[in-house]
Amino acid sequence: MKLKPNIATSEAGFIFNPATGDSFAANPLAADILARAKAGLDAAAIKADILERYDVAPGQLEKDWDDLLAQLRDFNLLGEAESEHQKVT
Repeated sequence: MKLKPNIATSEAGFIFNPATGDSFAANPLAADILARAKAGLDAAAIKADILERYDVAPGQLEKDWDDLLAQLRDFNLLGEAESEHQKVT
């Protein structure tokens, strides 16, 4: 998962797109995922960490992951390469 380089995020879950002026709020887990993605971790590493730290079934994680990507795509926050992928594994 790669956010556009100009997207600003905070530890508190605030997301800001300076190109559009849009801002969003993410829950704590989504904020953690976005921070890890901005730090350069790939999807597999982020998912493995989530499965280790949280009580979540792999199937549920995949569904929630896909939902998060769809929202990021809808809000035009993903880089071009990520916007074209339907599912990141």
